[in-house]
Amino acid sequence: MEWTSLCFDWNRTRAFLVTAEEGTLSAAAKALNMSQPTLSRQVSALEEELGVVLFNRVGHKLELTDSGVELLEIARRLGEAAQEFSLAASGQAQQLEGNVVISACELDAVYRLPPILAKLRAQEPGISIEVVVTNQVSDLKRREADIAIRSFCPTQPNIIARKVGDEQVWLFGSAEYLKQYSQVTSLADVSDIQIIGFGDNAHIIEQLNQQGWPISKANFKLNTEFQMMQLGLCKQHLGLIYLIEEAGESEKLIKAFPSMVEPIRLPVWVACHEELRNNLRIRKVYDFIAEELRERLTYVS
Repeated sequence: MEWTSLCFDWNRTRAFLVTAEEGTLSAAAKALNMSQPTLSRQVSALEEELGVVLFNRVGHKLELTDSGVELLEIARRLGEAAQEFSLAASGQAQQLEGNVVISACELDAVYRLPPILAKLRAQEPGISIEVVVTNQVSDLKRREADIAIRSFCPTQPNIIARKVGDEQVWLFGSAEYLKQYSQVTSLADVSDIQIIGFGDNAHIIEQLNQQGWPISKANFKLNTEFQMMQLGLCKQHLGLIYLIEEAGESEKLIKAFPSMVEPIRLPVWVACHEELRNNLRIRKVYDFIAEELRERLTYVS
């Protein structure tokens, strides 16, 4: 390789890549946590350096030129290589001090992680913890998190995972709401009940129908993906909600028809990128969370 001819500024290329992926300078600047003028200067400097125009302005959006389209694929490969380099470098860190990012769903973040993190902070005060609370799947390969708690086994290459147990998700309701159904002896007699859903409730409806419960879309007139709002609506006596067992008990809610309705059983996995598994700090947090969750769940080896 002719090293003297290699004059490369990754920051400029990254600015181009993120701008192309996000579609606007403002969105790209937000993603990179920098000012829009700074980002714009980096893209312009790259265009001047290469002697090509990468974007055409169309209203508030940017469209790639033919040259931009061709260079974007190369920039993506460079981005993937940079991610791989960063992961490999992070995996070499052997200090306990530093930051670890954990991705967890809303219910885990509220009901399971606080006591676990309290114990971790007491044992390892040098480790800083950031929790990304999302019901979506964080991309560990793109470093959206170092560690993720999931309800499925990851299938991506280079992701390692440990199953720590199984959780039971029951239908819960307030005592006041369920009082009107206290004499029910058959699910066929509970056709008018309301269940607070997630938006697309087809799978839930099918599962309950298989258990002999004549539930339809008419029983899901309140829907939200935000589980803490579901909890608030339940406390207003507006319907039943699906909750992990410890959450329902903590909120002093009552299981709905436990002798007639089976709980949903979900596995719990703790996942991490294999490069980060060799990082002493991340390995410590990974093992600690996995062991603490294992003790709190129905353990399955």
